[in-house]
Amino acid sequence: MIVADLSIADFERCVARHGLPIRFGPFNLRIRSDLETFTSVAHRLYAPYPLFEAQEISDFHVQITRPRGLRGWIRRQACFAVDGHFPFAPYTVEHAFPALEWGINWCVATRSHHLLMLHAAGVERDGHAILFPASPGDGKSTLCTALVHSGWRLLSDEFGLVRPEDGLLLPLPRVIPLKNESIKVIRRFRPEAVMGPAFLETRKGTVVHVQPPEDSIRRAQETAKPRWLVFPRWIADAPLTLTEIPKSQAFLMVASNAFNYEVLDQTAFQLVIDMVRSCDCFSLSYSKLDEAIAALDDLSGRVDA
Repeated sequence: MIVADLSIADFERCVARHGLPIRFGPFNLRIRSDLETFTSVAHRLYAPYPLFEAQEISDFHVQITRPRGLRGWIRRQACFAVDGHFPFAPYTVEHAFPALEWGINWCVATRSHHLLMLHAAGVERDGHAILFPASPGDGKSTLCTALVHSGWRLLSDEFGLVRPEDGLLLPLPRVIPLKNESIKVIRRFRPEAVMGPAFLETRKGTVVHVQPPEDSIRRAQETAKPRWLVFPRWIADAPLTLTEIPKSQAFLMVASNAFNYEVLDQTAFQLVIDMVRSCDCFSLSYSKLDEAIAALDDLSGRVDA
């Protein structure tokens, strides 16, 4: 059963009462909300995602709700909570959906130390994955969105989840948040992409969420093997360059883009070493998405194993 099987009325009742039992990749979440500003958007953007059975364990119990007591009726705000704990200051009620999405990222980043978590987008084709470790503003989400609407499977736009026992990547294909100018870029590049409303004046500027292709969501339990490490950077009007870099440099860049490298210590060190050794490593500078996609398509076509 998927979210789309619920009518909007059933969806609202489920979210308001016991919580929506939704599966995002390796995680089961139960989401509660009493805010129409959340449910109206979530019912559409979460439509292809699977629901888990009542007897299954929830990894996170999260909610985005109005403030408690009288304050909830006086001020139009939305509060994110996980397991009854409120880790952030309230958001405006209009920003309930992005607040919930940011909160889920926080849950994964702070409570999933059984995995090595890289700050990286990831896509896959024919069993081989590209990881894009990058800092905010380098354009990884924009490039990732363009790729998954051009024949690649989405693993994640935010987390490279590495399983310690075998070094494989666990997909986490959630909706992709685009910010500011990236929104116009993707609307021009792939106007058929399913996109949510524009949330104006959030803490990160204007934000729009893109629903991944349904194939990426259906295949969310299929692991992938890292094959390339590509460090992207969008530069206005720059010519495309895809340059191989030394593995020693790649190691430092991957390790510095890990959420929990210090927590996993020796395990993280060995996982990154193994990944860098088995991957071809490149820096990518680009200004045009079609050129970047063509270069990465060509790179994937060189696989001889």
